[in-house]
Amino acid sequence: MGSTQPRTFTGMLRESRRFFLFFSVAGLALRLLFYFRFPHITGDSLIYGDIAKNWLDHGVYGLTHAEGVLPTWIRLPGYPAFLALSFVLFGHEHYHAVLLLQIVIDLIGCYFVADLARRTLSNRAGKIAFALAALCPFTANYTVAPLAETLSIFFTAVALDSAVIGFMGFDAGRVRWRAWVWCGVALAVGILLRPDGGILLVAIGIFMLWRMWQVPGERKQLFWVGILVSAISVAPLVPWTIRNWRVFHQFEPLAPRYASDPDEFVPSGFDKWVRTWTADYASTEEIYWQVPGADVDVSLLPSRACDNEQECAETQAIFDDYAKSHFVGPELNARFERLANARIGRHPLRYYLWLPILRITDMWLRPRTEMLPLNSRWWEFADDTQDCVIATIWGIINLSFVLAAVMGVVKGPRPRYLALMMLFVVLRSAFLGTLENPEPRYTLECYPVVLVLGAAWMSGWGKRPLAGRSPNG
Repeated sequence: MGSTQPRTFTGMLRESRRFFLFFSVAGLALRLLFYFRFPHITGDSLIYGDIAKNWLDHGVYGLTHAEGVLPTWIRLPGYPAFLALSFVLFGHEHYHAVLLLQIVIDLIGCYFVADLARRTLSNRAGKIAFALAALCPFTANYTVAPLAETLSIFFTAVALDSAVIGFMGFDAGRVRWRAWVWCGVALAVGILLRPDGGILLVAIGIFMLWRMWQVPGERKQLFWVGILVSAISVAPLVPWTIRNWRVFHQFEPLAPRYASDPDEFVPSGFDKWVRTWTADYASTEEIYWQVPGADVDVSLLPSRACDNEQECAETQAIFDDYAKSHFVGPELNARFERLANARIGRHPLRYYLWLPILRITDMWLRPRTEMLPLNSRWWEFADDTQDCVIATIWGIINLSFVLAAVMGVVKGPRPRYLALMMLFVVLRSAFLGTLENPEPRYTLECYPVVLVLGAAWMSGWGKRPLAGRSPNG
């Protein structure tokens, strides 16, 4: 078994330089294909860009309004800072440079995924993980959208790899402080990019507590490592929190859940009502994103949005009133909330359990076509056969990645520190189930784990396990 034991990463690169060169070029070609064919500027992209531009031009972390540039806190400063740096280097609002930078970052991230698989499994698994990461169309697709996903995935891979190096140090009887510092730095950047980046910090913390309980002799070292990682991870939020207190006179260490500034009215009743029935991305596009500001086709509501004829009539009446102004004010919001409370009272399990499970399932298994010019109702073949066929193929590819990861857990060989990886995936998925907008992109931060688990299963193909040997090797 000596040939399968992990050596140094640079040694693996030298030994298989042609392999890594080939898949690096293939991965670059895939991303450039998306770059030339499907670059995608979203509304969120323009918000990030406006903040970055105002930060540079006016020294104000804010958004452009009719009355001028006003401070905002609707986005954490991580991604606007990345855009601002790119604008300084390559020109204001030069989004093509941003996309090319993201392509490079994503390709570098493939090497961290490979190292994670190598350390927790074998050189063979590391190479397979690199190939899967380089050719993964879903992570590649998001490199050509000015959004925080590419950087979030990258720093998730770095944090996990660093944490594994740190835990392996404990297994060898030493504390690898440098690895834990890098883990904290990666977590800090991940949190600055997206508030839910803190979920990985929670997962690592819980795993540390479990290890402290399992290995009493490591408690003191783990305690101080936990303090170090936590301090580094949250340190950048201190100036951000102070800034928010000084500007808005409110305590906000992250960003508001509904991306609203303090003077904005939040239609929380409408959001609550949406959570009583939404379970798929199509409803997010057709209903949730249309309010406020656009017409809503009530016929597109799924049957589960109404429990009886009286409720359907009340829902229609609310949207008829909404159509007069395309705005949800306090009165209309209160009507949505009453409707939501009645639905929750009738079916609490549906609201608190079954619908979150359906939203999680949709985010993991739906064809990841939201960044492609395809119909979100991919299953309606009669309306657009070509789009539906492409989306179905896309869905099969996504299902293949997910099933390979499941097989890596069920059949193995299972990687070391599998509990840490699965804890992160479970915690993040559970959090995503609470959202009213089930967007598949939110699960992409879990893809470093998906790729490693898929590589674990594939690395066992054609190999016969030795008697008495544990699956962790």
